[in-house]
Amino acid sequence: MSLDQRAQILEAVASTTCGVRDLVQVLEWKTLKVISLLREMNKEPICEEAVKNLLSSATWAPSAHNAQPWRFVVMQDQDSRYELLTKMGERWKQDLKADGMQQELIDSLTNSSMSRFLGCPLIVVVAMTMEDMDKYPDNRRNSAERIMAIESVSAAIQNMLLMAHALGIGASWSCAPLFAPEAVKQVLRLRDNWQPIAMIALGFPRRTPDAPPRKAINEVAIWI
Repeated sequence: MSLDQRAQILEAVASTTCGVRDLVQVLEWKTLKVISLLREMNKEPICEEAVKNLLSSATWAPSAHNAQPWRFVVMQDQDSRYELLTKMGERWKQDLKADGMQQELIDSLTNSSMSRFLGCPLIVVVAMTMEDMDKYPDNRRNSAERIMAIESVSAAIQNMLLMAHALGIGASWSCAPLFAPEAVKQVLRLRDNWQPIAMIALGFPRRTPDAPPRKAINEVAIWI
């Protein structure tokens, strides 16, 4: 992708007119095969303008009722990230130990995860709020609303990943906050109605990984 194309994306997002179609037009097909797979990043800082454009692209994702249930916490401070990852790691270690996993493997997994998220210049923690979603007197429809909110936030994350790639920034999507929500809320002092559901490691990639295998279309789709 040329520098001119990247500049066009930044200009489109800054003017708040950029939609998914505008973004996809400048992405090659192979892009979709490696997005969210980048795990090896250097610590070169990402400029504030680029971070704001990543967040802006996320907010232009479609959302149920246009409720825009996504919320973001940008974490650049290394000490804060270390505290967050340590608290989350403690919860994970407890779960793995309860699963009967050997301590050596537990340490290996948690240390690898810690290194992954400390080795990048910033993390974006993604949360969800039901504040502006519709509310019903029955659990069935309230449950559907919750799923709709999750779908909306997931679309925002995908937009962010696409924009990151367009800007030459690597991104790695993790759902780890789902397994340690109280630790995340405590460290980040999140509002009660913000539920942490994901975090994105962002940084300039050291290398582009090979795309993992995918199931054939006839295994995941039916034609009627």
